[in-house]
Amino acid sequence: MNPYIQYMYSYPHKTAYGPLKGIILKDYAPMLAGSGHGLYLHIPFCLTKCGYCNLFSVAGQKSGAVDRYLDAVEAQSRQYEELLAPYETVFSDITIGGGTPLLLSEEQLERMFSIMKRHFNFSSDCGLTIETAPNQTAEEKLEVLKRAGVTRVSIGIQSFFDRELRTLQRSHSAARAEKALALLKAFQFPCVNVDFIYGIPGQTVKSLLQSLKKALFFEPDEIFLYPLYIKHGAGLERNLREGMVLNPELAFSLYKEASRFLKKEGFRQDSMRRFVRQEGSRSYLECGFGTSLALGCGGRSYLGKLHFCSPYAVAKEECLARLKEFESTLDFSEVTHGILLSEEEQRRRYVIRHLLIHPGLDLEQYKEYFGSEAQADFPLLKLWLEKGYAEKIIRGTKQYLDLTETGMGLSDYLGPQLISRQVRKNMEGWEELHGQTYDSVPGQLKEL
Repeated sequence: MNPYIQYMYSYPHKTAYGPLKGIILKDYAPMLAGSGHGLYLHIPFCLTKCGYCNLFSVAGQKSGAVDRYLDAVEAQSRQYEELLAPYETVFSDITIGGGTPLLLSEEQLERMFSIMKRHFNFSSDCGLTIETAPNQTAEEKLEVLKRAGVTRVSIGIQSFFDRELRTLQRSHSAARAEKALALLKAFQFPCVNVDFIYGIPGQTVKSLLQSLKKALFFEPDEIFLYPLYIKHGAGLERNLREGMVLNPELAFSLYKEASRFLKKEGFRQDSMRRFVRQEGSRSYLECGFGTSLALGCGGRSYLGKLHFCSPYAVAKEECLARLKEFESTLDFSEVTHGILLSEEEQRRRYVIRHLLIHPGLDLEQYKEYFGSEAQADFPLLKLWLEKGYAEKIIRGTKQYLDLTETGMGLSDYLGPQLISRQVRKNMEGWEELHGQTYDSVPGQLKEL
């Protein structure tokens, strides 16, 4: 059994989206009334594209390209501000992802924050997360983040061994990563998250644990552990075809050792990937029906049953084409690509979004929302209980269906089993148009 089928960070995947007609944001704007919504800004620029990256990002762009992009984001923000004005929308959470947002100059970062603050309203306790990379983590830029009120910085370290970083086609060195973490620690942001990858060819339990031990010296608040996936469009896809071998069984053993180590060091495991310090750590809130609005090209908006974004792109030519389309858009209120979830798909999304994260799926809450029992809707859950992948737990007055330690480690194997036939068909259709995607084992097509 390969435990690494697909990362279910959201559902449905963007490859299941398609063209939409007759959808305008004005009809869904009432869902953003009042407070408690999320705002996401996508910055798609990177210094270089990492070998495993299958995200919407472009490398090698000059400063003028960033300025043109921010011009378009400002135009989009202006239209959204007018659209939301009647509903007194207040955002309680901001995430700025990439790409590498800190690739922007200090002046461009200042402008980016200014655009958001000028056109949108935020709660007094609004969380502000931004992503960075070691080469772009400079003192002058962190000063901009501090002035802007950033509460969480997430940095992709991936490894503290140069050989492993070269295998991943990362552009930074281990020494540069240490310097970046030292800077982040000195600035005392409320939360610093560090990302690592396991399953890198040549990586051992010893090297992975040494990387984690070095990270703990800088006292991060969160650590995310990601298994190495190489999907269609990633730079390392060619290496797979030329003989590079990934070993999912070894990767799984690395995961188990790393999770055991972090728990021993006082971290709480919230999901297969997320480990947080017990004291002062933020917890996941009830999710599945949250509302989030995206700015930029590549970000995804969630408004009830409507999920939308620009068409999924990975290759540089496709990403540049999407950027050009975004920058030439005149009416940002027209929704042309996305998906409208049926009630069944909303049920699936709710189960996936809760079951793969502790404390699990609140069974009574599910029944209240959908008027039925989760196990009746998804008989697969009973099988997982029988196999020891899940268990029923009483917390206070509520009963949860939660993954066991074994089940949590198999999240990327279990989660994909909840994909509906229609969504699976849509995803397979995208694969047929864009070429086959290879799974962790070379020559073996990904099981969707």
